[in-house]
Amino acid sequence: MIRAGVSTEHTESGQLEVVASSASQRGSPQTPLSGSSQPPRSTHSARSSSARAMKQTLLELMRMNRICRMVLATCLGSFILVIFYFQSMFQPVMRRNTFVAEGCCGKGSRNALEELYNSTQTEFTAAALLHQARRDRVSAACRAHSASSRQRRVLTPGDLRHLLVDETHRLIYCYVPKVACTNWKRVMMVLSGNGKKYTDPMQILSFEAHVPGNLRSLSQYSIGEINRRLKGYLKFLFVREPFERLVSAYRNKFTQRYNTSFHRRFGTKIVRRYRQNATEEAMRLGADVTFREFAAYVTDPATQREGLNEHWQTVHSLCHPCLIHYDVVGKYETLEEDAATVLRLANAEDVRFPAYAKSTRTTDQMAAVFLRNVSVQQQQQLYQLYKMDFLMFNYSTPSYLKLD
Repeated sequence: MIRAGVSTEHTESGQLEVVASSASQRGSPQTPLSGSSQPPRSTHSARSSSARAMKQTLLELMRMNRICRMVLATCLGSFILVIFYFQSMFQPVMRRNTFVAEGCCGKGSRNALEELYNSTQTEFTAAALLHQARRDRVSAACRAHSASSRQRRVLTPGDLRHLLVDETHRLIYCYVPKVACTNWKRVMMVLSGNGKKYTDPMQILSFEAHVPGNLRSLSQYSIGEINRRLKGYLKFLFVREPFERLVSAYRNKFTQRYNTSFHRRFGTKIVRRYRQNATEEAMRLGADVTFREFAAYVTDPATQREGLNEHWQTVHSLCHPCLIHYDVVGKYETLEEDAATVLRLANAEDVRFPAYAKSTRTTDQMAAVFLRNVSVQQQQQLYQLYKMDFLMFNYSTPSYLKLD
């Protein structure tokens, strides 16, 4: 289009010049008519040049006027975008969330996300402040250690396998093994209707709670559906003091006779790698792994390359809290209160979270006994491995560790 316009203008000016030239060459000077006078040729040429200059000036003015209008429109558009950006930055979370505001709930109803951020009920006020403080702690740790915590800035569906979805109550739960995840899966089955005939979570057998098909993972949705749910559903996870969780995993998987699958899968490998003069039976059964051998396995760079099992993988690697904004960060130490908060937010108070056997749980005193029995080097390596979990979820560095 631009080239065609230039060509046309050039052609018109050329035709005008040719016509003017032909007129000056045809015939000899004519006798002027009565009452008329012929201007001198120089005056006529000057007027033609003046007309062409005026036309060129008008064209330039038109071009400049068009450019000015474009610049003005661009500046105005940018100014409007800046206003909307800063306006959205200072709006409450729920007002920015158009999916929640427009498409999530029936008329007059409120979902869990709205109850947490815009609740008018006094009972939720203290919970909202508590979980805001926990969210702030996670965000601060992510910013302070962005190089190590955000190496992967784009999540893949495989990263979302631990996020379970309850469509009925619009909840997303990231399960962390050894942090009451069996009971939370039972509750999610009842809430989402996948408990079938069950209304009491404890009616669901523990092995059934871990059957993959009983709960839908966020990784099973399309990219658009994943983003819509991450934006509009209440997301929560439960965490635990990292070394208590590690020792709990060891006690459950390597000291219980019934866990033969873990003995064969991991125990035999650990014995072969880290036990000198291991017997044939020990290498075949893998049923008597010591905590020192387990710690050596967990901190081994070769194990890091292979990938840690979910039972002793770090929470920030399982749930990606630096990339996914969790609305509720529950703690194992306050499990009953935090679980009740989630169920109240979801308007599911008729579902009771199962009580756990306190007599069998791994305590910080137990963790101290196990960790003191490993070398200083292993203590330091274990702390470095779980350091982000300590920082994100506000757990103090254990006093029994020798980190100097």
